[in-house]
Amino acid sequence: MLAAEALRLAAIEVLCPTACAIAGAGFPTLAGRRVFDSRAIAIVDLDRSADYTPALALYTPESGVALRGPMAAADDTVADAVLDIVAELAVATEDGEGGFADALPATDPEARLVLVALCAQVRYLLERSQAGLIWRRLVRHVVKIEEQTFAVPELGLRWQRVTMRFHCEIRDDDFGGAGLPEPIASLHAALPDQSYAKAKLAALASHFSPDALPDLGGVTITTGTNSPGAVVDFP
Repeated sequence: MLAAEALRLAAIEVLCPTACAIAGAGFPTLAGRRVFDSRAIAIVDLDRSADYTPALALYTPESGVALRGPMAAADDTVADAVLDIVAELAVATEDGEGGFADALPATDPEARLVLVALCAQVRYLLERSQAGLIWRRLVRHVVKIEEQTFAVPELGLRWQRVTMRFHCEIRDDDFGGAGLPEPIASLHAALPDQSYAKAKLAALASHFSPDALPDLGGVTITTGTNSPGAVVDFP
């Protein structure tokens, strides 16, 4: 679903605003500019001067659409999507093949508070802030939010990584016009010109070319079984 992809891209703009990315300051979360689209933080993205690097990675693992009910019309649908936001405190880790970025082991209670604060910032920005309005225009309502800490409890292993799962009822794709369908057409128009999300939606538009519907030529109205039809022409 295109609307589900828009849900993720709009969240990226909220969590890492274009104006902040250009200025290099004023970021609304502890992650700063380290907000990644469909990928985890890489070792080159780490702040080597700090004990750990707060980071966010956004994914859209699930989406779907269904009729509102058994007697509903074909366009009377309910759409939903899951937005996964992985918040972590990343560090450089070495193995036999070199270094890579991984979450900090969960042995520092102060670091855990930083991670929880990062998660709280994400939820506030999307659900309550003025900046999050661009995201909430795509969301009919948030059905449920889950937060899961990455762990292997059987082995007593835990990391400073939390996956926030936003289960959302969203607006369905509306293919009624030419070009990008709604709601992503409105999102594209509302985003700043230098926005990462806007560039991705423009790239999506280049891959998506719906058929143009023919113009309505006229309508015939019949008032009775034996009466002639009245024809209304449209120029």
